Amino acid sequence: MIRHHLNDELLMAYSAGTLPEAFSLVVAAHVSLCDTCRARLEGFDAVGGAVLDGIGDGIDLSAGALEATMARIAAMERDGAPAVPRPAARRNAVLPGPLRDYVGGDLEAVRWRPVGGGVRQAILPTSESASVRLLHIPAGTAVPDHSHGGLELTLVLQGAFRDEHDRFGPGDVEIATPDVHHTPVAEPGPDCICLAATDAPLRFSGWLPRLAQPFVKI
Repeated sequence: MIRHHLNDELLMAYSAGTLPEAFSLVVAAHVSLCDTCRARLEGFDAVGGAVLDGIGDGIDLSAGALEATMARIAAMERDGAPAVPRPAARRNAVLPGPLRDYVGGDLEAVRWRPVGGGVRQAILPTSESASVRLLHIPAGTAVPDHSHGGLELTLVLQGAFRDEHDRFGPGDVEIATPDVHHTPVAEPGPDCICLAATDAPLRFSGWLPRLAQPFVKI
């Protein structure tokens, strides 16, 4: 059962298209798993649609805009499948659909890189305004004590972790702001796999994580 949800501010920004790509990926992945947040998002989308309907006649298009759009659609249909085919959904998949599109499959398609202490990560390509990565944290392993230079969204995909504030299991999202200082620890059981997006570097307390930080880019 999902206990930790996205807040209205994040859902409204996602609906309006104003979130950085990295955060949008986390929101899309969570919404694909969470009936509660999906229903709230649909409500915000409906409000946004009503606002657009009330604008009036809208904006005049340039000459030939419609013809150019229809020509592009026809070309795509002519070429067949899209450039990046959607991976087939799997009943036992760990990665939600929006995330499988980025990775090109499920966990077997992830290109993990070690970052120390048994932890692995895979940084996903997004816009430069924020970064997003998959983290594989072995059960019982603690992430070094840290605070945050900005916003961090962490979506649990497998396993669970605890920190000084709460427990986060599959589908839960932890929203960490600069006032959050914690030491997340992966619970016993399945290894913890998370999707984490940040718009500023973490602030590690220990000198060794700070020394490694430029190399692991977190």
